[in-house]
Parts: sequence; structure tokens; C-alpha cells
Amino acid sequence: MSLSSIVLLFMAMLMAALLLEPLARLLRLPLSAALVAGGFAGSQLMVGSGLDTGLRWYHFHDLVFYVFLPALIFESAISLNGRLLLRNLAPIILLALPLLLLSAGITAALLYLGIGHPQGFPWITALVCGTLLAATDPVAVTELAKRLPLPQRLLTLMEGESLLNDATTVVLFMLLLGSTAASSPAASWQTASLEFGRLALGGLAVGLFTGALAGWLIRWLNQAVIISLLTAYAAYLLAETQFGVSGVMASLASGLWLGRLLQKKNDDYARLIGDWWANLGWIANSSLFLLAGATITLAMFEARWLAMLIGIGAALSTRVLAVWLVAGLVAVTPRQQAISNAYRLLMAFGGLRGAVTLALALSLPLELEVWWTAQSIAYGVVLFSLFIQAPLIEPLVKRLNNRQTL
Repeated sequence: MSLSSIVLLFMAMLMAALLLEPLARLLRLPLSAALVAGGFAGSQLMVGSGLDTGLRWYHFHDLVFYVFLPALIFESAISLNGRLLLRNLAPIILLALPLLLLSAGITAALLYLGIGHPQGFPWITALVCGTLLAATDPVAVTELAKRLPLPQRLLTLMEGESLLNDATTVVLFMLLLGSTAASSPAASWQTASLEFGRLALGGLAVGLFTGALAGWLIRWLNQAVIISLLTAYAAYLLAETQFGVSGVMASLASGLWLGRLLQKKNDDYARLIGDWWANLGWIANSSLFLLAGATITLAMFEARWLAMLIGIGAALSTRVLAVWLVAGLVAVTPRQQAISNAYRLLMAFGGLRGAVTLALALSLPLELEVWWTAQSIAYGVVLFSLFIQAPLIEPLVKRLNNRQTL
């Protein structure tokens, strides 16, 4: 694929995203839902016309891990309210770490037992698929907050959980893929836990270092936009290529560090940087959903509809379980504000599957057994989230507001 073709394709994707945005508002759908539908329709038209974009499956890994993920994670981190994040850190960490791992395991078990075909859908593939479905995306709730008043604490809980569990999900995903590629027998749980800790904590350390260095450079050079862009990708690449730890965790830590630094300034320049990163995040997010839509095929629904339904049921049930478990734990934790039933309901129903689930599904290697089934399940759950769950959130919020329970 030539450079000119790549540039033209990228420009066409951005224009498509801009044109689909008013349509999404009209239909009261998240923009991501319209983008997936637009990507699918565009790909069908191109295939029917005999055109070839030149994109192949082996392009998606590099696009996902070296272009989209650093921008998505860093943008979410730099825009998060650090003060509210610290105030609600206990429930966010519970949702994003131990209960995410538990949710991934339970979802994997439900998929494995529900499909009931150990040769056609082995346990390791079920684990990878369960991990894909563990990442949440509060996009529908955050878009709704632009039209309706929503409690800031609820938004912080959902955005903070999404940010941390996205990073955790990617670390676990890479660890599981590494174990499938290894020629030696599967590592023990103790070894896997130590490796998970090394990847995550090592990535956080690299991110904090690069974030602190970037903060010093910003004060010295007063070029926050350029330095923040360099930091997002430098932290990721340093962690991945030089230290062998999690690049996503590095982008997360550096983004939180710089975000807190800029929020302390609270001036027009800091807001300009926030707006700039919001636009970059919009570009990365829109491109990802359009690409995902372009890879959807009707054969997925014809051949894997039952697996998709099992995935939807597993994802929904484990989400409800995780949220109620966290709320129960928070209720008995000293000096922690309880999570109301209205918050629990919105956190459970509004925890959609979105960008990170699609990104990881796109990057599944062909070497993974029945990778297409895992990808089909992930797509099915994301489509259910975008086209069924998301439109129902606004009526739910209005109902809770009418009852004055939110």
C-alpha cells in the first residue's frame, strides 16, 4: 500500500466521520455506532465495486498498538480530573484490577461452557476472549452528560474505571497471547502473576519518569502541545521496546502526571491543550471504529450468531456481578462514600464494550486457535452495546432523575 493511498484513505475516513456525526445525533446513537455502520457500508460498496484498499490483517496490529492505543489512553488520562480520581480511587481500583481479572475469568468460563466445544473453542481462546470483553467504555454516558446533568462522581467512577481497566486489559491480553505463542508448557499462576506485576508496574514507572521529564520540559520550553504528543508515544515506545514492560501503562501514567500538572495551571493554555488532545482522541477513536466496521462480514452473523449471544449474556451478567460486588465492598470500607443503587444500575448498564475491545479484537493473531470465533464474539458484544444498550441509557437516566434517585 503506497503512502499516497494511506493518506487518501485516512482523509476519506476523517471526512466520513465528520459526515456521520450529525446522523448519530439525529438517531440518538453514540457516534461510534454510526461509524461502525458507516465502515461496514463503505467496505461493502468498495468490495461490490471491485476496489481494494490494500489493508490486510497484518496491518492492524501495528495500527492498534503503535498508533491508536497510545493516543486513546493518553487522551483519556490527561483529561481526567485528578482530584476526583484520588477521592474515588478505592472503588475504581477494585473495578479495574481484582474484579476485572475475576470478570475476565468468569466470562471465559461462561463462554467455554456455553459453546461446549473444547476442540473448536479451547480454554486459552476463551480466556483471551474473556479478557477482550472485560474492557469497558463509558462513551454513551459521557456523550449523554453533554445534554443532561449527570453527577460528576458517577462520571469519574466510570471514566476512571474505564481508563485503568483498559490498561489492565491490554497487559493481560498481551500476557495471554505470549503464553499461547510459547513453546513451553503454560506457566503457573504464580509465575503469570509475577509477570503481570512486572509488566504493569514497570510500565507505570517508565510513564512516571517520562511524565516528570515532560513536565520539566514544558516549564522550560513552554511547548506543551508538542511535548505532550512526544510524551504519549515516547513513553509507550520506551516501555515496549527498551524495557520490555507495558507501553499502555506508561502512556497512562505519563498522561495522568501531565494532566494533573496542567489542571493545576487552570488557564486558557491548559484548556487549549485539553481541546487539542480531545480532537486527537476523536480522530483515533473514529478511525478505529470505521476500520472495525470495514472488517465486519455477514458470515460472522451467519456462522457465529450463537457464540455472539453467549458472549452478550456472559458480558452482561459478569458486569452486573462486578459492579454489585464493588458496591458491597465499598459500603463496608471505612471513609468511603457508598455507591447508590442508581449509580450501580448506570455503571452496570452503561459500561459498554467499545474502542479497546475492538482494538484488541482487530489485532488477534491468526496463530491463535479459532481467532475468528473470538473476534466475532467481540464484535457481537460491541454491536449489542452500541445499538441496543446505548440508546436505552438516556431513558434510564431520565427515569432515575424523575424518581430523584440519581
